[in-house]
Amino acid sequence: MDGIPSVTVLISGRGSNLINLFNRARGYRIGAVVSNKRDAAGVAWARERAIPVTIVEREEYPSLSAFKDGVRDAVSATQPDLVALAGFMVVLPPTFIAAFQGRLVNIHPSLLPKFPGLDTHQRVIASGETQHGCTVHYVDAGVDTGAIIAQASLAVAPNDNPESLAERTLALEHELYPWVIGHLAGSEISLCNARVQYSSRVRQEAKERGFRLSNDSE
Repeated sequence: MDGIPSVTVLISGRGSNLINLFNRARGYRIGAVVSNKRDAAGVAWARERAIPVTIVEREEYPSLSAFKDGVRDAVSATQPDLVALAGFMVVLPPTFIAAFQGRLVNIHPSLLPKFPGLDTHQRVIASGETQHGCTVHYVDAGVDTGAIIAQASLAVAPNDNPESLAERTLALEHELYPWVIGHLAGSEISLCNARVQYSSRVRQEAKERGFRLSNDSE
């Protein structure tokens, strides 16, 4: 529309990362929001700011596969340059992933490949880990198995519980995700033959910010 890369964000809940991506947008804009929950707090927030919102609820479709096709079609209709998952609690099918190959990213609250899936903070503490953090990665057909783009880490404190660890990790997410999205929008991070490529500027900024980049491209 205006030459600025457009990001469609998928949410299921309060939209914390959506709000942060909007507030810290640099080199991109939030073009649309797609949610599988009509009453998600992030939906109301987006509408208050005149961001186009599409609701795709499971109950509206005769089967799970039809619902997931509906999600894909809804996202495609927004014509995004990038698609960002932000707490979207739906496992996406291969057809969706193929449609947005190299343009579809997620943020996960652990240092992948450790602790994919749910309840990461509780599992980190139960396992006695001393380091925790978050990962932005490309989405593939597995669960949190796509190529790692960047990670931010913190030390697990002796008095941490799942709630305190979640809060501190979310602060890291709010630093990492818009930084990655901005550089993806500017084509300074890209995916080539399943390997993540970075510009020299990205490498320098990552070093300054304490972010870790994928070993695959080192």
